[in-house]
Amino acid sequence: MLIKKLQLTNFRNYDFAEFEYTDGINIVSGGNAQGKTNSAEAIFFLCTGYSPRAQRDKQVIRYGEKQAKAQGVAVSKYGEVEVSIDFFENKNKEIKVNSVPVGKIGELLGNINSVFFNPAELKLIQESPEDRRRFLDISLSQISRSYFYSLQKYKKILTQRNNLLKNEDIDLIRDTLPVWDESLAKAGARIIYERNEYIKMLSPFSAHCHEEVTGGGEVLTVKGDYKYEGTEDEIYAQFFGALGERTEKDIETGYTTVGPHRDDLKIKINGIDVRTYGSQGQQRTAAISLKLAEAEIFREKFGEYPVLILDDAMSELDKKRRERLINCVKRMQTIITCTEPDCIPNYENYNNVQIEGGKVL
Repeated sequence: MLIKKLQLTNFRNYDFAEFEYTDGINIVSGGNAQGKTNSAEAIFFLCTGYSPRAQRDKQVIRYGEKQAKAQGVAVSKYGEVEVSIDFFENKNKEIKVNSVPVGKIGELLGNINSVFFNPAELKLIQESPEDRRRFLDISLSQISRSYFYSLQKYKKILTQRNNLLKNEDIDLIRDTLPVWDESLAKAGARIIYERNEYIKMLSPFSAHCHEEVTGGGEVLTVKGDYKYEGTEDEIYAQFFGALGERTEKDIETGYTTVGPHRDDLKIKINGIDVRTYGSQGQQRTAAISLKLAEAEIFREKFGEYPVLILDDAMSELDKKRRERLINCVKRMQTIITCTEPDCIPNYENYNNVQIEGGKVL
């Protein structure tokens, strides 16, 4: 898969801009605050319906304007697809695929697949289990709409169950909870099963990608930190049983203490927890390796790579790791943002796009 064209109108610092990308490596360069990351954000928005940066959609609207638009054209083995998103100050965004309105995010997912990295993605390594679950959720939602819908359903049921647990009528809680447990276990079993299967692929792919980037100097291991395994039916039985066993604890705490909303990933280099003991460079390399592994899983599932977006990925990588990373990503369309193109080895051999003040030069 590759994205051919991106058009932005009143998006962030752009009044109007048009980008053209080629297969292979594309370098988008410019000084600080010129709009490099904004263009990368727009592509990810077109792929997932969400921003990796903005808390609210309307934050992408250019200052002083009432609405904005991002539009992209991509090509996959299934043909050409056009996706557009209109953003408004006072109403919800409008998404269209091939000029047809899309009412649900689930209908957008999978039209243009992408893997996105920027320095904020280091939270995947450095911060809470929630950030690692988010990594799994974004990737799996692009791969599997059933996962996305199960995740939405699970979150809704979890909120309702937690609200019930805060009720002062303990008898009401005990009488009603089994109904919620059954629904939560059904949605949760699907999530857990798909995560387990995904991690089985993520672990060897991330180890291989990390070996490519580091030259084999370090060994990356990724394992799921979860409680339930087996078929989806077996996981349902285990999870439903655990919810029943934790009833009194959940009533005491006022929230659900078991389930996929508490899963985590254990990420280590040479057997040592990279979150606690890894250097900045090691943490960045580990995060990039996970993203490269994500791209490989897309290829395994769909027979083609997604669009890889590396926003400011080269900082804190030494020259050798930069060279190895470039060799890794040549096999897919990659959009790299950086302040100076010469931070990319042999940059003159690739498609170069220069940005200044929200303008494509």
